[in-house]
Amino acid sequence: MGSLEASSWKPAATVKRIRYSKYVPDPAGEMSMEDLLSALSDYLLQSGFQDSMWYEMPQGEQTLDELKRAIEEALMNNEAFDENLREQIEQMAADGKLDGLIEQLIERMQQEDYISVDEPHDPARRSSVGGQTGEAQQARFEITDKSLDFLGFKSLRNLLGSLGKSSFGRHDTRDLATGIEASGSSKTYEFGDTLNLDITATLSNAIQREGLTLPLNIEYSDLQVHQCEYQSSCATVLMLDCSHSMILYGEDRFTPAKKVAMALSHLIRTQYPGDSLSLVLFHDSAEEIPLSQLARVKVGPYYTNTREGLRMAQRILQRQRKDMKQIVMITDGKPSALTLEDGRIYKNAFGLDPLVVSQTLEEVSKCKRAGVLINTFMLASDYGLVQFVQKVTEMCRGKAYFTTPYTLGQYLLMDYMSRKTKTIH
Repeated sequence: MGSLEASSWKPAATVKRIRYSKYVPDPAGEMSMEDLLSALSDYLLQSGFQDSMWYEMPQGEQTLDELKRAIEEALMNNEAFDENLREQIEQMAADGKLDGLIEQLIERMQQEDYISVDEPHDPARRSSVGGQTGEAQQARFEITDKSLDFLGFKSLRNLLGSLGKSSFGRHDTRDLATGIEASGSSKTYEFGDTLNLDITATLSNAIQREGLTLPLNIEYSDLQVHQCEYQSSCATVLMLDCSHSMILYGEDRFTPAKKVAMALSHLIRTQYPGDSLSLVLFHDSAEEIPLSQLARVKVGPYYTNTREGLRMAQRILQRQRKDMKQIVMITDGKPSALTLEDGRIYKNAFGLDPLVVSQTLEEVSKCKRAGVLINTFMLASDYGLVQFVQKVTEMCRGKAYFTTPYTLGQYLLMDYMSRKTKTIH
């Protein structure tokens, strides 16, 4: 009987299938959060220039309704987005879907930690963007440190793009010291120097002494080390005038000053890690605020108490153990207020009051005796004011810059980065 040969069964090979679907644009997911934040920067850093009322000291969080209106304006008017994205936004506006896009963008900003909301944001909640009213009007938001860091970086990049011995620091001085980076001539090694050998000069000394022989005997006196520029650390107090004159006369001077402060903060943190920066607001009186609160600060109906600002700045600098101590003062007004011994505020906005001026100059003299440099950045050029500022700089051997809100950042950052320490050692 013949045998039946069993045949092996093999399953058919599976065919990969790819399903194609129609592309559905998603502007909320495709939009760069950095582009959106850039478009909103003027709103997030507003100083009160557009407001019709005077403010008391810095306002709290802003409302979500205000943020929605700012996003709507940025989406419709900003040219930073690419052409395809602008066309999608215009189409959504024509179809009445812009409110939904704004809600999604706010959700994304919250999820990616660009803003924090004081309560869970419910997109289904009725809003006043379309003329409706509801609880969403009371919801408030606050920009986070992540947003502040980006806005500071953006300000610094824009400003720099338009320009073409105790603790570690990166400010050049007139003194030379041995270090890692060689930027000066060589010197004979002395005990205590960093052993950053200049090999060429060391071998040359040995060859001149013994001739070209092997092995080459190198003696202690042959050693040459590189010198580098001694770099000192600096403690800076930024005095920012927030009197109401900073937004008067049809010009917003306070918002550019805030942007410069944020750029300076970012520069110090990333390029000069040995430095410190503190912020003092001066008006009827003066107060120190954290740099993280700078974005929310607005001007108020204040006089200009320059003396109180200088006194607070000196108290801050006394706590710092740095080679260089300086005050950078940004103002547009003359000193017009004075804190009396009993705590009352003496005010006189008419002309240069002799009492206010004399007391302010006395405080400048104290800064000089303490070795504190004062650099003044003036956003006005009144004749009497120019004389006052020149007197201040003459007394403390600082510098005076008479500039505009548009060139303030360039002058300030270039002064900070190119400063030479000529008043110490």
